[in-house]
Amino acid sequence: MKFNVSSSELVNALSAVSGAVPNKATLPILETILFESNGDSLRLTATDLEISIIESMEADIDDGGAVAIPARRLIETLRQLPDIPVAFEVDEKFNVKFRTDKGTYKLVGEDPDEFPEVPNLDEGHTLETTKDEITKAIDKTLFAVSNDDLRPAMMGVYFDIGPDESKFVATDGHRLVKYIKENLTSDEEIDFIVPEKALNLVQKALHDEECMLTITEDHARFKSGNTIVITRLINEQYPNYESVIPKDNEKTLVINKEQMLATVKRVSIFSSSTTRQIRLQLNPDKLTIRAEDIDMSSEAKETISCDYDNDEMEIGFNAKYLADVLGNVDGEEVYFEFSTPNRAGIVKPSEEEDDERILMLVMPVMLNTYA
Repeated sequence: MKFNVSSSELVNALSAVSGAVPNKATLPILETILFESNGDSLRLTATDLEISIIESMEADIDDGGAVAIPARRLIETLRQLPDIPVAFEVDEKFNVKFRTDKGTYKLVGEDPDEFPEVPNLDEGHTLETTKDEITKAIDKTLFAVSNDDLRPAMMGVYFDIGPDESKFVATDGHRLVKYIKENLTSDEEIDFIVPEKALNLVQKALHDEECMLTITEDHARFKSGNTIVITRLINEQYPNYESVIPKDNEKTLVINKEQMLATVKRVSIFSSSTTRQIRLQLNPDKLTIRAEDIDMSSEAKETISCDYDNDEMEIGFNAKYLADVLGNVDGEEVYFEFSTPNRAGIVKPSEEEDDERILMLVMPVMLNTYA
């Protein structure tokens, strides 16, 4: 196998697939990237057996073939080079030699036949969408994904794509976000859970405006331009998230998002490092946010103006979870809905795009009594 490439273009392609190379591989072959010639292009593949990333790039192919090359040493070497031509040669024993005007480098490659086979999703259900639609759905939900191994269904984002709209849901039991996109639809109802790691890689890998999403029973494939990300799905039943969204929330509060977020972050510095508990005191046209750390004899209180004209109420939240939700609200103002201190608070942006809706939820915490 012989081919010539630009070092910078190869680094870009390797960077696109390297996210699927495991840090601690159970099999040595997983520490490699598969190079395959395909006409006048190179096809690069990396996998950790759960996620596979494939990238195609132009190359000057003198002699076709395939080889699995150790990823880390190859990438680190190429990153130290300027943008110059690189000539690769691979012999019949899969020894790899690459040359530049700077020098010559040798690596021991692996038999490409030992590289794991990538799942074929050609028979799956395919949707046409865009990079912007997919990455926005990921952006809006990923922060609320659980990292609890005992609840695997919640360790990814739930995609519920139907004929009228699509819903994207994530929750860790403390926060929940439901993002609805009306113009992303499917002729048939399909739902599946995509793992968090895969969605992080999809965000980084997609670079072309068009995106093709293909689903089978066990896998999802995101294809954009020269890049393909294939992931195993989480085959679990997603929890009935609608049941935890409180109805009949008669208390509403509208407040400047940035002002509230900054206040929450400042006041939370004085909260207990264990519970991160802060309390919100709702009064007509003002919101008081307080925190106390009894062990450190510290406390803080700030009052900010708001639009609220209902009964006085006090509710407690974990400051980190509340700040995470506020940080993911678009627009200048944020809209809260409350019912009672022991039921979740609903958070929405005050303004939304015509074809999308978002609802976020923060579970309250039981308030400690102050002296």
